[in-house]
Amino acid sequence: MKQEIKSSKRVTFIFYVIMILIPILLIVGTEIVLRITNYGYNSDAFIQVAPGFLGSNPNYGKKFFKQVKRVPNTINDVFTLKKQKNAFRVFVIGGSSAAGFPYMPLGSFSRYIRQRLELSFPKSKIEVVNLGLTAVNSYTLLDLVPSIIEQKPDLILVYAGHNEYYGALGVGSLERTSRSRTLIKFMIWLEDFKIFQLVRNLMSSAFEMLSDKPEATGTLMSRMAESKQIEFGGDVFNAGIEQFNENMSELIEIVQQAKIPILISTLASNLAGQEPFIPQKINKKTTAISLFNSAQKELSKGNTATADSLFRLAKDYDMLRFRAPELINQSIRKLAKIYNIPLVEAEKELTQNSKLGIIGNDLMDDHLHPNLKGYQLIGKAFYDKMEEVNYLPKSPKFVFDDKNPHQFIVKNYHFTEFDSIISAMKVKMLKNDWPFIDPKNKIDRYLLLQPKNKIDSLAFKFVEAQDDWEGIQRQAANYYLRKGEFQKYAEILNVLIWQFPIIQSYYRFAIENLVLAKQYDLAYDFAIRKYSIAPDKVSAKWCGIINLNRGNNDLAIKYLTKNIELDGNDEQVYYNLAGAYVRKQDLENASLFVDKAVLINPKYQQAILMKRQLDTFKKMKDVRKNKTNSTRSW
Repeated sequence: MKQEIKSSKRVTFIFYVIMILIPILLIVGTEIVLRITNYGYNSDAFIQVAPGFLGSNPNYGKKFFKQVKRVPNTINDVFTLKKQKNAFRVFVIGGSSAAGFPYMPLGSFSRYIRQRLELSFPKSKIEVVNLGLTAVNSYTLLDLVPSIIEQKPDLILVYAGHNEYYGALGVGSLERTSRSRTLIKFMIWLEDFKIFQLVRNLMSSAFEMLSDKPEATGTLMSRMAESKQIEFGGDVFNAGIEQFNENMSELIEIVQQAKIPILISTLASNLAGQEPFIPQKINKKTTAISLFNSAQKELSKGNTATADSLFRLAKDYDMLRFRAPELINQSIRKLAKIYNIPLVEAEKELTQNSKLGIIGNDLMDDHLHPNLKGYQLIGKAFYDKMEEVNYLPKSPKFVFDDKNPHQFIVKNYHFTEFDSIISAMKVKMLKNDWPFIDPKNKIDRYLLLQPKNKIDSLAFKFVEAQDDWEGIQRQAANYYLRKGEFQKYAEILNVLIWQFPIIQSYYRFAIENLVLAKQYDLAYDFAIRKYSIAPDKVSAKWCGIINLNRGNNDLAIKYLTKNIELDGNDEQVYYNLAGAYVRKQDLENASLFVDKAVLINPKYQQAILMKRQLDTFKKMKDVRKNKTNSTRSW
């Protein structure tokens, strides 16, 4: 009897184990099948974008955006898969202000930092990777940090806080899922599993079929704000501050546990040039608008300190929470103190450089995005702090002849006239929508931007998302080339090379097109830079030929000889090398190389003529030599 009971219990136990295992095995099996078939999207932060190089994953944003079909992407910085010994690797995280809107990719403050590091530490391999994403907040940054740590950064820079309310998963966002921080983090973690993506997609499809709600239009900014009135000091307001503090505290702790230096910065907003979008009523007589108007009056009287306080109050009582309230900057300062982190005072840097002593339209394009000068000043604030606390490469530092390195960088900044046109159009489009105007008063985009020429039309095409940044830059470059505006052509090729250093073919395009246009000085600039990075047959050839034309015979021989080592089958190279030796009166080598030019191309008329001349000269020399010898014999 006891044996039967034991047997029955064993059978029952096995039955329950099987019942538990079946759904687990089904889930695991489904996940494996979905991964094999590449269902859904890859949620990794980084992917391989070229052999030996990583970049940000364009699908990464899908982890946070479900209501928005066209998810934001980064400015496509790349870095080596295997970190080099002399590399100095910096990651920048934050929202659209970190990304550099509307000057992306070239105008972000990370570009200033990269350019200054490259000039200051030429012996280091500088990698400044900007992971700024439009409309994201501290949840995205917290999710990013473990992936960043895996890439062995030397420094992490944080400029974030404006999007705590309306950024993806924020307390007032279109993309919010819950007030529970634990649940939100769990949902983000689940996005890494294909089976979760499948279930969510099926549910979304079902809701779309049952819903007759039209698809949202307008700027991403106008779509992301669901709770359009968040009162100062209210529950939702306080929840946003708490969310920022808890996420940033956890982020900092993760970074510090990995023993990686980190800098965090205060945030700048347009105080003097942006009145409250949705003013909160404070009492019977006072509203956010009346505070703003009082601030303007005080400023006109020269009472800057009083005006500054009033402008900040007006911003805090703006119920549309696009600009970070003052409590966010207070939180940033407290976090820096608690965790002993160097604090970057970007807001102070902009304030000190503003015309009125208060940040306004002279440094801001809209409510919170700086103009190009503003971004450069933020970059300066970060770099100055990096220098102060010695978060810099260990290689020898280049000392500038210029006493003001900041002005030197600004003067030589990698930014084109074409990019300025694109940026201006982006700002116009942003302000042609809510909350800047009533959507009913929106102007047709074409009428608003009014492209007047080919370059304007290309810029319009880009802001309308009909082409990517690289593609539109190439079209603009080709237009300038056809028009004979070679300096502008060279400027665009330079920014393409700087933005995409892994695409070495841009050097070849620039060199060959400029040589064809007889713009040898411009061509030489590209050729010598390419040769210094990694010599190839094109750069070696034209460094040689252009130096020959300049009368630098020894340099010409050096570069042309290198071309032969790399290629060895270009008759033009052999012909020019022969010419260099003729100038040095080395007729033996000259004859040797011109013979090879004719051998490769028997119809090469210039080489044939040189060969005849050398042969004739050689015969005449032999005749004179024979006569001299016969005279001596007599």
